[in-house]
Amino acid sequence: MSLLEVKDLSVTFATNDGTVRAVNQISFDIKAGHSLAIVGESGSGKSQAVFAIMGLLADNGTASGTVSFNGQQLMGLSDNELNKIRANEIAMIFQDPMTSLNPYMRVQEQMIEVLTLHKGMGRSEAFKECIKMLDAVQLPDARSVIRRFPHECSGGMRQRIMIAISLLCHPKLLIADEPTTALDVTVQAQIMQLLKKVREDFGTSLILITHDLAVVAGSCENTLVMYGGRIMEYARTRDLFARPSHPYTRGLLSAVPRLDSKDDELQTIAGSPPNMMILPAGCPFAERCDYVMDICRVEMPQLLDSAIAGQQRACHLPVEELK
Repeated sequence: MSLLEVKDLSVTFATNDGTVRAVNQISFDIKAGHSLAIVGESGSGKSQAVFAIMGLLADNGTASGTVSFNGQQLMGLSDNELNKIRANEIAMIFQDPMTSLNPYMRVQEQMIEVLTLHKGMGRSEAFKECIKMLDAVQLPDARSVIRRFPHECSGGMRQRIMIAISLLCHPKLLIADEPTTALDVTVQAQIMQLLKKVREDFGTSLILITHDLAVVAGSCENTLVMYGGRIMEYARTRDLFARPSHPYTRGLLSAVPRLDSKDDELQTIAGSPPNMMILPAGCPFAERCDYVMDICRVEMPQLLDSAIAGQQRACHLPVEELK
């Protein structure tokens, strides 16, 4: 049984200029203790998909489809019902810890509040638990850091604090939305290693949202690639890197710097993402694809099993013709 099962999830936003179709009928699942990366460039719909799962869409957003967590349907639950699941069962690490943390409160007050609110702990017991969790995320000098304000901490420290806060209630599922944004390469690697460690230590399932394929390798077992609000490819991460079966995935991988490459220049994908208010009838990637055929512009391919075992792809091109 899957811990999280998403079926035909769609997300739209009503704007003065029209309706933005941010996510279009995506389906995926994740089992207990497993990890999934959702990859795509800005505007692909990856973040809005998880916001819909968490019930955190903006007021002008509407979600449809079904989301089942641990056998319970989440779509349609009230805010009070969702609040009992958030933090306790599902926790989220947001993209920018500086804006996620309250700048007017010391770290200890923000952490203690989670445990008093969700677990009913007294302050003394909660403080000890907070120190334990800061130690667990390998934050040096936790007793000093916990008394600081967020602006007194470095970017890497703030991200570790956010990870610690998200784990305080020992959730079954952790969702990390671009957790390495604005961090230098060294700190990025440390944060990804930390996420892998806490997943193993706490037995937590992980959904990693990122635009950077380079942070996915070695971090997640499976990877889902999104473009134009749709799933382009789904595969085991090691297979996706070794044998991508969709032209878009291949383009993304070509743009990742490689130490073993002799090319002096990075490859790019020509063109721009589609207008999400005027999506084409066919594949959203058709106008940027080197392998485009007439059918690609008029018929959206279904996400089907690939000729490569264990992979799914939404592409009309036979996989053996992808070179």
